[in-house]
Amino acid sequence: MRPKSGLPKRRALRSKPLFEHGYRSNPNTAKFRHPELDGQRMAGSTSVLSLFAGCGGLDLGFLGGFRFLGKIYEPRAFHIISAIDNDEKAIETYRLNIGEHGRVSDLSVMAPSELPAATVLLGGFPCQDFSSSGPKLGLASPRGQLYQVLVNYMALHLPEIVVAENVPHLKRLHGGKYLETILQEFEACGYEFDVWELYGPDFGLPQSRRRLFLVGKRADLPGRPERPQSTHVVRRVSIDEALDDLVSVQDESVTNQSQYFVATKATAGGGQGDHTNKRGEPAYCIRANAKARIQFHYELDRRLTVRECARLQSFPDEFVFPFAAMSNMTQIGNAVPPLLGHVVAGAIQEYLVDLHSNKIARDSRPPRQLPRQMDLVDMARG
Repeated sequence: MRPKSGLPKRRALRSKPLFEHGYRSNPNTAKFRHPELDGQRMAGSTSVLSLFAGCGGLDLGFLGGFRFLGKIYEPRAFHIISAIDNDEKAIETYRLNIGEHGRVSDLSVMAPSELPAATVLLGGFPCQDFSSSGPKLGLASPRGQLYQVLVNYMALHLPEIVVAENVPHLKRLHGGKYLETILQEFEACGYEFDVWELYGPDFGLPQSRRRLFLVGKRADLPGRPERPQSTHVVRRVSIDEALDDLVSVQDESVTNQSQYFVATKATAGGGQGDHTNKRGEPAYCIRANAKARIQFHYELDRRLTVRECARLQSFPDEFVFPFAAMSNMTQIGNAVPPLLGHVVAGAIQEYLVDLHSNKIARDSRPPRQLPRQMDLVDMARG
């Protein structure tokens, strides 16, 4: 099919990247990567189960042990026992870069009893039906109901901490009723939740991206994790600070840098038309829909490359996306920026350390009682 211009459709300059190592086996990451990536258990680490894991942005953030824009983000005391997604390519990327615990399964048909118990549950349940640029079907679609996977797991396994992630439009869609419904069902399992809306540039992300984190702790536990404080409100990192060193790179000397779509300017886009990034400012939000043609370079007359988009998402350059541009762009756009994951993980780690060292004082009120186990099992069974 030809575009409206009548010219033949032009494709990405390169179909596949060139690379020798994924992140977890790259000699350049050996000094700072998380011990888990080398098959070693970090002393005192907390078990984590990751659902809807995608290519592993949130998981890399929770593990830490990566370098971004010259800064090393230290390893966190977490151990991921399993990471599950139904996207085979995303899990292949995950396994290449993070670990063999990535697995392909359809969570919509898995019983919670098939999943291992963990202290922390992560779940970036699908956001497309809650996005401002998506179909906005909300809870009316099967995909919009997938948060129930987390509900069923919580009801059966009672993890101490739950971190669910989604788009900020979830707060506004249907007058906030969808978010209210989800939180009510989460808390009915015996939890107390806070909603953290984090703006990427406030934490050093060179991209105008907001994410919603629903952070819950089991109701019988004292205290609660504290929302992270912004670190970059006065001076934010701009797109050119993040990408200037790539301007002259046109080959695979930096993996994924030769991959981009050769696209003309869009004439329409339903809110996702052309955006040319501006030097001195954070980039526009990286999206999963690579056909939207929204991301043009701030200086060069082309779209952003796969590597440039990955870097704006805070993936380290050693983190390889091994497929064609379309699949890679989708994985990157769907991911939680590792930098934001690391910020959230720090707050969770601090809470758990204080909790288990009895530094959190219990108030005079009796702790909220959890639902009876029989009721929780019935809930999990559906």
